[in-house]
Amino acid sequence: MRDYQRLFIDGDWVVPIHRGVFESVDPSDESVLAQVAAATAEDIDLAVSAARRAFDKGDWPRLKGGERAKVLRRIAQSIRERQQELAAIEVRDNGKPLPEALWDIADAAGCFDYYAGLAEGADILSEQSINVPDERFSCSVIKEPVGVVAAIIPWNFPLLMASWKVAPALAAGCTVVLKPSELTPLTALELADIAHSAGLPAGVLNVVSGLGRDAGAPLADHVDVDKIAFTGSVPTGQKIMQAAASEIKNISLELGGKSPFVIFADSDLDAAVEWILFGIFWNQGQVCSATSRVLVERELYEPLLMRLVTAAEKIQIGQGFTEGVKLGPLVSRDQLEKVLKAIAVGQEEGARLVAGGTRPHHLPKGYYLAPTIFADVPEDSSVWREEIFGPVVCLRAFDSEYEAVRLANDSSFGLAAAVMSRDTERCERVARQFRAGVIWINCSQPTFVEAPWGGYKRSGIGRELGEWGYNSYLEIKQITQYNGGSWGWYSS
Repeated sequence: MRDYQRLFIDGDWVVPIHRGVFESVDPSDESVLAQVAAATAEDIDLAVSAARRAFDKGDWPRLKGGERAKVLRRIAQSIRERQQELAAIEVRDNGKPLPEALWDIADAAGCFDYYAGLAEGADILSEQSINVPDERFSCSVIKEPVGVVAAIIPWNFPLLMASWKVAPALAAGCTVVLKPSELTPLTALELADIAHSAGLPAGVLNVVSGLGRDAGAPLADHVDVDKIAFTGSVPTGQKIMQAAASEIKNISLELGGKSPFVIFADSDLDAAVEWILFGIFWNQGQVCSATSRVLVERELYEPLLMRLVTAAEKIQIGQGFTEGVKLGPLVSRDQLEKVLKAIAVGQEEGARLVAGGTRPHHLPKGYYLAPTIFADVPEDSSVWREEIFGPVVCLRAFDSEYEAVRLANDSSFGLAAAVMSRDTERCERVARQFRAGVIWINCSQPTFVEAPWGGYKRSGIGRELGEWGYNSYLEIKQITQYNGGSWGWYSS
C-alpha cells in the first residue's frame, strides 16, 4: 500500500505544514490500515490558492469541452484498469463487501465517462441566442464555470461520492479542492494520482485529507472558494450553510434521509422482502436514501414480517473479502455505538425488536451489527423519525392509501421514497404524492448517473448527477448588444 502521509496540492505530493497524521482503521478487525496526512488551515490555504491560480490563470477553464473530455475519459479508463485494487482498498478502508465495492468503482468510472460526454456537448450548447421583443437589440446567454469548488464528501461511498462531485466540476471547467472523510480517505488520494497521470493540469484537482474541524471547516470558510458541494449529515450541512452565508457562496447540499417504502397487499411477497433487504442492508444501511421506514398494508403485514425476519437472519455477516458475505462492519466504532444507542432508545420508546440489535457472537472484533428489524414502531418514536445510518429497518402497518401517503410524507426529510404494488396506476398515483426527490416503483435504491439526485426539505439543496449536476457547476451570463443608432433618450 502506498504512503498516504502526503497531500496532493498544485500537482505535487507535499507533506502537511505541521507534519500531522491520523490513523485510518480497518473496521473489520480494528487494525490500523494506514497513517494519513492531516491537513490544517495552512494546507487548505495552499490548496485553495493553487485552485484559484489554475482557474484564474490556467488553461483548464478555457479549454474546449472536448479537450477536457479527453482527460476525463483517461481518468475513467484508469479507474477501470485499477478496479480490483481500488475496490480492495475500499473494503479495508470502509468495510463494505467486495462485490459492493467493485460495483461502486465501476460506477465511479462511468460517472467520469458520462460527464466527458456532457463536456463534449457543451461546445455546441455553450451559447444560446435569446429572442427579445426589441429588434434593435440582440441577446445571448453563455454558461461559464462557477470557479473554485470545495468538494466535501462522506465515508459511505468514498470514491463514488468523490466522482459525483469532481467529474461534473471538471467537465464544467472548474477547479477543485477535494476533502474526503477522515474515516475513508484512501481512494480519494488514489484519485489524485489517477487524475495527475491522466494529464490534468497542476492545481485543477487538489486532494487534502484531514479532520473535519481542522481541514473541512477552513475549506468551507475560505474566501477564495466560489462553490461548496457537500454530502453528509444534517448538522454538518447546517454549519457549512452558515459558512457559505458570510460570502453568499454558491452551495449544494446532499444531506440525510429517512425514506419510506410503501408496500400494498397485492405485492409479490418474495419481491417485497428482497427489495426491503436491498433497501436497508446494502452498504450496512449506511446510505442516505435507505428505505428505513417500511409501511405495509395490514393484510400483508404479518406474513411479510415473518418472511423478512427469516431472510434477514440468513444474511452472511463478516469481513468484506469473505465469499458470500453480504453485510460487512459499520465504518467505525463511533458509528456502531451511535446505532446501538439508537436501537436501545427505540426499545425504550415502545418499538418491538424482532431481529438483530446486537453484535454477532462469532465476530468479537470489528464493528459488526446483526441486521436489525423493529415492528409496530410508534409514529413518534426516534427510530421512526431520525436517521440511524445503520442496518436497522422499522415497520408499521397501514389501512388505506391515504394513510400510507400521510405516514410516508410525515417526515422532516425528503430524499427518496418507494412504492410497491401490482397495480401500476396506483403506484404512479402514490409516487406523484410523495414529497421526495427520488422515487422508486417496485424497487429500492437503483441509481443512475443520467438521472437527478437530491431531496426535499432537510434532505438538501440542489441536485447532483445528470445534466442537473453538471449545470450546478456553471454560472449563467446574459450578454445584450445594442445594434441601432443613437439611443437619444436624453438628447431628444
